Amino acid sequence: MDLLKRQTPKIDNGPGAHSPLGAAMAANDRATMSLVREAIATRRLRLAYQPVVLSRNTARTAFHEGLMRVLDPSGRVIPAREFMHTIEDTELGREVDCAALEIGLLALSQNPSLRLALNMSARSIGYGRWVDTLRRGLNLSPTVGERLILEITESSAMTVPEIVMKFMEEMQAKGVAFAMDDFGAGYTAIRYFKDFFFDIIKIDAQFIRNIHADPDNQALAGALNSIGKHFQMFTVAEAVETIEEAEFLVSLGVDCMQGYLFGAPTMNPAWAQDQGKKRA
Repeated sequence: MDLLKRQTPKIDNGPGAHSPLGAAMAANDRATMSLVREAIATRRLRLAYQPVVLSRNTARTAFHEGLMRVLDPSGRVIPAREFMHTIEDTELGREVDCAALEIGLLALSQNPSLRLALNMSARSIGYGRWVDTLRRGLNLSPTVGERLILEITESSAMTVPEIVMKFMEEMQAKGVAFAMDDFGAGYTAIRYFKDFFFDIIKIDAQFIRNIHADPDNQALAGALNSIGKHFQMFTVAEAVETIEEAEFLVSLGVDCMQGYLFGAPTMNPAWAQDQGKKRA
């Protein structure tokens, strides 16, 4: 399918393509792609790990999400949100997906108590190297599959729903769980949603901000949480930043919460520190 073939950046030949602003944006995109390409070549890619905690006991971590980071030549950490939108539709995007998967699977194989969510794109299903990396990683340890969660955004899943559903069915048979990321931000067709069989839905951050004082967000997040419960999906609230938000979400019945209130993403998680002490 064309959507799953390797893609190259689109060239904008519209009216504003040769304007100063257009030229500046194009130059910025080229610089971003060059930086990511160099980071891949020199292996300056890392995962930052953020905890997802149980609502009923926030001292307990249900799993972690691995978030891609690029290090520039000076060592500055650049989060994925600053470059993924530029490379998402290109082969560089698939290479970054491969790197994240490889790093995450290795972490799972080395840490038997770790449960980890990794982001993926629907495009990666048609990228042979990514699929090969996944299959090899699942063989690193007998329990890797049952401790791996693959997160796919609502909008990405909807690009090729039938292919995503087939891939999910194959991987779930191997113990892999799937999370729909940014639930509520995309355009899920309910006729597809009931056939997807996601294990987890992550309610988009826009419905969580200031939820304790925003009646609209209370209604919307409540509805999204109810949909998840109806389809027997584990529900996670994203981007929880205040105690007031957390307390309301607990009362709403959300299963888990993720956000800076419970921990920022870190490239030096506790289990890596423990491993370092053992080696020393």
